[in-house]
Amino acid sequence: MNSPHAALLMRDLALARGGGAGLGVVFFLAVVTLIPFAVGPDLALLRRIGPAILWLGALLATLLGLDRLLQADHEDGSLDLIALAPAGLETMVATKILAHWVTTGLPLVIAAPAFGVMLDLPPSALGRVALALVLGTPAMASLGAVGAALTIGLRRGGLLVPVLILPLAVPVLIFGVSASGDGAEANGALSVLAGLALGYAVLGPFSAAAALRALRD
Repeated sequence: MNSPHAALLMRDLALARGGGAGLGVVFFLAVVTLIPFAVGPDLALLRRIGPAILWLGALLATLLGLDRLLQADHEDGSLDLIALAPAGLETMVATKILAHWVTTGLPLVIAAPAFGVMLDLPPSALGRVALALVLGTPAMASLGAVGAALTIGLRRGGLLVPVLILPLAVPVLIFGVSASGDGAEANGALSVLAGLALGYAVLGPFSAAAALRALRD
């Protein structure tokens, strides 16, 4: 526990356990449950658009709580301590992104196959959706950190975070849905999704840290 990264990770995980970490899964379930009522009880149609429903639900669920990713630390002064830690600010932000993904993104990945059964998806499709979400949800968490850093301290900044990150999340959504299918096209989309996830995972902490430094200056 001497590492500031380990201390920050354990702190954020503990705070998430006491702050409704399962809210995203509940919202995910609500989206997956309500859309079939809108499109009708056509199992063939639900099976065809099922991956898109799961991805849309996961994307919307990840938006919950993004405004509190850094805002709470800003309000109680913890952000200043994080910035003054002996570790680099970029790696500390990356640690917060990891904690956010573990408490919000990972439950969505685990829940997706179970919710996919409700859409009559075959087992192979369930596995592909889960694999695509494993790659896509960290990318969305990294984007969320950038949006949270840019809007920190602003009144109603939480409303601006989805507006800022949704355009950048569209490629993740497109290739995530494509990667959930079958065939060579799906394999290619999965490779592109992995590249996007890696790029966002690298650029996200650096961009968020730069925004935080600009705020402090």
